Amino acid sequence: MPVAQRDLHDLPSAFKGQECNWEKWAREGSCRSTKGPGGMGSMESLGTLVGQYPGLTRFLFLQRWFWLVRVLLSLFIGAEIVAVCFSTEWSVGRVSTNTSYKAFSAARVRAHVGLQVGLAGVNVTLTGNPVQQLNETIDYNEQFIWRIGENYAGAYTEALQKGLPDPVLYLAEKFTPSSPCGVYRQYRLAGHYASATLWVAFCFWLLSNVLLSMPAPHYGGLALLITGAFVLFSVFAFASISSVSLCQLRLGSSELTTHYGAAFWITLATGILCLLLGVAVLSLHYARTSALRTFLDGSVKGLESQAKGSSSLILNNPLHKQFWGSDLTISTNL
Repeated sequence: MPVAQRDLHDLPSAFKGQECNWEKWAREGSCRSTKGPGGMGSMESLGTLVGQYPGLTRFLFLQRWFWLVRVLLSLFIGAEIVAVCFSTEWSVGRVSTNTSYKAFSAARVRAHVGLQVGLAGVNVTLTGNPVQQLNETIDYNEQFIWRIGENYAGAYTEALQKGLPDPVLYLAEKFTPSSPCGVYRQYRLAGHYASATLWVAFCFWLLSNVLLSMPAPHYGGLALLITGAFVLFSVFAFASISSVSLCQLRLGSSELTTHYGAAFWITLATGILCLLLGVAVLSLHYARTSALRTFLDGSVKGLESQAKGSSSLILNNPLHKQFWGSDLTISTNL
């Protein structure tokens, strides 16, 4: 198929009288006009360039969307990894029941009782239905920590001394080291290893951002794969508690059962997302190296190699020599 070529020697006239160059136009999308003799305003020159080089404008549009998606995905992954480390929504349970309220009292209250198990401990909530009962405001949210350096048994003893309601003490007692349930050690170890692997994943997430910004897509993709692997390791570490049978939790006439919470499923989805992104980056690295580097680099410098590999548009800008020292030509398949 014949190819018609023409040199764009008249391109400097589009920028005459303006403080502009290719790099500034690609970054800002316009130039500041000085309106010198024979010069052209910024809107006029931008319209000229858009009309003459649709391939360039399409490339810049895709590049900016790629950058936006990349930043949003990266922020989501990093924020999620940090957030779930402090979340108590890994294993949750909730029940509405009519239960005793205080020790050595026959008074009963209607309340919602919640149990949230996290990586660092247990959170127990008790909310009256209605909140005002027995001339008291029944609204408790108590946390018992088993993180390394914390004394879970001591926190439970303090709760006894404070005289917290029976449902709170009952659920907290099930996770004490001396409880007949025997789940303290398993839950504590599962939370400890899950938290450790999540922080390792966070470090590799930071490393992947640095490598992809250099850009070094091969090693950045590998760092993303390792990030996803460690995130999934944390999920598997916490899921190991499923082999431990939790004691029956009866509150009044109702039974409280637990299941995996939002933090568990979001972490699982994030691990899979990191693996998919890592595979995508590595695949593009081996299949379309120049295109991937051009998008990651965030400049128009790599457009020549991109155009040669996938487009019939090749730009030749005489002003381009001033900035990158390479000539570009435009060819159109007729």
